[in-house]
Order: sequence, then C-alpha cells, then structure tokens
Amino acid sequence: MAPQDHFRLGAEKSAPRASRPWLGVVALVAAMTVLRMVYAGFTDLRTDEAYYWTWSKENVLSFLDHPPMVAWFVRFGTAIFGDSSFGARFAGLIAMLATEALLADIVWRVTRDIRAAIIVIAMMEASLYFGMLMTKVGPDVPLVLFATAMAWALVRLAGSGDARWWLAAGAFAGLAALSKFTVALLAPAVLAFMWVPAWRGRWLRSPYPWAAAAIAVLVFTPVLVWNMEHDWASFRFQAVRVTASHPWTFRALGEFIGMQLGLVGFLLLPVVLTGVVLTAWRGYRKQDPVAILLSTAVLVPFLYFLWKSLSLRVGDTWPTFIWPFGFAACAINLVAMRQEGWSAAFVATSWRWTRVAIVSGVAFVVAVIFYYLAAPFNLIGHTDPVGAEAGYRPLIARTEAELRKTGATWIATTNYRTYSMLRFFFRNRVPVVQINERGRYQGFRPPDMSRIAGHIGLYVGREPEDKAIDLWTAIPAKREPLERVDRVWRGVVMDTYAIEKFSGWTPELSPPEDSPLFGWRWLA
Repeated sequence: MAPQDHFRLGAEKSAPRASRPWLGVVALVAAMTVLRMVYAGFTDLRTDEAYYWTWSKENVLSFLDHPPMVAWFVRFGTAIFGDSSFGARFAGLIAMLATEALLADIVWRVTRDIRAAIIVIAMMEASLYFGMLMTKVGPDVPLVLFATAMAWALVRLAGSGDARWWLAAGAFAGLAALSKFTVALLAPAVLAFMWVPAWRGRWLRSPYPWAAAAIAVLVFTPVLVWNMEHDWASFRFQAVRVTASHPWTFRALGEFIGMQLGLVGFLLLPVVLTGVVLTAWRGYRKQDPVAILLSTAVLVPFLYFLWKSLSLRVGDTWPTFIWPFGFAACAINLVAMRQEGWSAAFVATSWRWTRVAIVSGVAFVVAVIFYYLAAPFNLIGHTDPVGAEAGYRPLIARTEAELRKTGATWIATTNYRTYSMLRFFFRNRVPVVQINERGRYQGFRPPDMSRIAGHIGLYVGREPEDKAIDLWTAIPAKREPLERVDRVWRGVVMDTYAIEKFSGWTPELSPPEDSPLFGWRWLA
C-alpha cells in the first residue's frame, strides 16, 4: 500500500445533506469572529501586546525576545486600522480563520468525512486558547498559523506523493521560525514523518527534503543576521529559560496541568489527548506518515513542557501551537475507529463526549469573553490574567497632568511593561525611555534627544522597582516624589506606581554590555 493511502479513511461519499452541518459551523465561526472583533476593539492592549506594538514601529531585522513576525503582524493591522487595539489585533483575527481552514482541509483530505472536518473547526472555537486568545497580540499567533500550514503541506505531500510539497513545507517552517523559536519542538515530528514510514529510503535519497531545510534557513536569515550583529543575544536570552536550574516542585506541575485544562478545555483536553494517543499508536504501528506527524507534534512538546513544569513555571502561551495538531488527530481518530471496526457503542460514546466537550467549551469561551467585556466585578482578584495588565488609563491621565504641571518634556521608566503602555497611550507626543534593560532596544530608533537632554523628566515606576538599589546607584539623577497612583481594575488594586520629578541626568541609550543599564535581567 502506498504511504498516501495509509490514512485515507473516508471511502464513503458524504451524504447529500452534508451541507447542513456546514451551515451550522459557518454560523458558529461567524458569531465567534464577531465576538472576537468586539473584544479586540473594546478592550485595551495588555502590556505584552503594547510591547509588540512598539516593535512594529521599528525597522530592525529582529528583536531580543522573539523573532520579528509578531511585529509584522501588528504593522499589517495598524496600517489598515491605525494605532488602535483593533488594528494591533486584526492580523490575529485573520490568522484564526486561516488556521481553521487549513485544519479542516487536513482532516477532510485524510478522512473524506465532512463531520470530522466540522469537528476540528468546532474544537478550535471551543478552546480558550483559540476562541479568545488568538485575538491577543503575541508571537504564538503567527506561529500557530505557519506551523499548521507546514503540517498542511506535509499532509498534501503524503496524499499526493508530489515531492514539491516539501518546498512549501520548508517555506512555512521558515515563517514559523520567524514567529517563535519553540517551533524547534516540531522537528521530531517532521523527522519521524520522513524516516519512520517505509518511504524513508525515497526521501533520504531525494533532494527535496534537504532543499526544504535550506529554504527554512533562508527564510530565517533575518534572525540569524541580527543575532550575528548582536552577539547572539536572542539565543542567549531564550537559553536562560531552557537551561535555568530550579528545584523540583509539584506546584508548578499542578499549575501547568490546571492551565492546560482551562485553556484547552476541561473536557476537551482529555478528549483530545485520548485521540492523540490512539493516533500515535495507530500511526507508528501502521507506519502511517500523517498519523505520525500529527501525534508526534503534540506528544513530544507536551511531554517536554510537562517535564519542564517540574522545575519551571511554563508560560501560559508556550504550548499553544501544539493543540491544532491535537484537534486534527482527534477528529481523524473518530473516523478511524469506525473504519477499523471498533464497537459501535464505544465509537458512539467517543462522538458524544466530543460533542459535549465542544458545546461546553464554546459556552465557556463565550462566558469568558462576556466577562471581560461587560461584567462589573472581579472574580479572580490579583491573579486575573487580563486584569493584572489592565487599568492603565488613570495612571496615564495623572502622568499627563504632572507633565503639564511640572513642565517635564519626557518620561523615564524602569520596566518594559510600563514603558510599552506609556508609549502606546502617548504615541509620539512625549518621548518615553526605559532607562535600564537597554539590551531590549538594540537597533531601535532613538527618541528625540533635544526634548530629553538637559530637560526635566518624569519617572513613572511600579513599586518596589522605584526603590531598586542596584539600579539607582548607577544613575546619578535627582528624584523628587510627586504622586503615588494605584492601578485599579474593577475595584481591586493591582499595582501602585510612583510618579517623580526626574532631573540632572541624561539616559544612556546604548550603554556597554557590562553596564547595569544594559542587561535585561537586573531584577532576577
């Protein structure tokens, strides 16, 4: 049997009434897209989102924290809709729809079952990771799109046997690498797809996989060039997370599992993991390339994050990119079980649990969106992930009032989150400078120094950063306390900020690497 025939499960034709389920999923996607659009337009950017917005205003090849794709996404949206929350988030709305279309096509080509294609789209909408958070500006948004596109190209390769699909996969892999470095965790899945099935000899002898790798590296060149020019700063920055040594703790493990249950879905996560495990068992037993690709793309990164969570707090967005593969594997598995003669009761139960997981998941996503759009109360307190980064407008207003009162012409801060929010709200009306962690801003255009050098500024800093001795001993500036401002979200004080008159020192925008003003981890 040819490799492309291994996982083509839906031999039967779709029923004549197959268009009816599509009407339902189109209505679901349309309604959820409208909700995401409202959320994108009516909620302020979170601090990391504002940080990436600042990137979009720079003409540099790459950045310290991440590759440049997220900045390009933001620039695309703001070029159309201006420097607004909706403009910054617009590309994420498009990426969500494109990802759903790619997943539906993957599942349809493998199963020829319209219900399975609908299921995978519904799973995306039922997961908080995608039903809501694909709206959030972040490098995971383009990573999800391009990683899924890479898998789609490889599925096309498996279905057609046309080696030219390797080239498309290589291009998408390069774009995914331009989005976030964690795409490297998909390498085992691609290697297993290529080497485990019986076709391994063909691809080892073929120039196409190696050409695909060359294309991926070529697309990734901007990041390589920037890092060569900046002493491999991005790789050293990210390596801290990978190599950091911490004592083992089951608390972080519990947080990781709880986070995945909440963000993937309390019912959807076990349903998907079951489908992925069965797909892996089937794929490696039958040497099926698509099953191997999809299941390995979930299991290897998931187990890696699970292991890291024993000694490190895994970021909430880190595993985002693996779950579309899981949704596809789960939808395909539902059809595969029926085709393989599993008991009718077990198959029916599997479909039933999947539908329950989707319905409850969609309801949860809708409830969360409405909570952040319209609810007047704070249910989670200080730990609310959105509220923890909201409520900056009163701080901006007080800062603006002090600028007028003192005659200050620029703003200094010591935290990239505060810097980003100040810069987003003030745009270019007032120069904003983060006076420390200058390694974050290598290659950035300098602010208007004629409004800074020799002029009074305002320092805006979150407590207790405003009292960090290691920093202030390196800065001979005069600071005069003016105000303390609470950042409040729905009645809960999230942070307190100091506003001070700042004079007698001009910030050093390009300090040497051994300066306490250069390093990006002085608070660690």
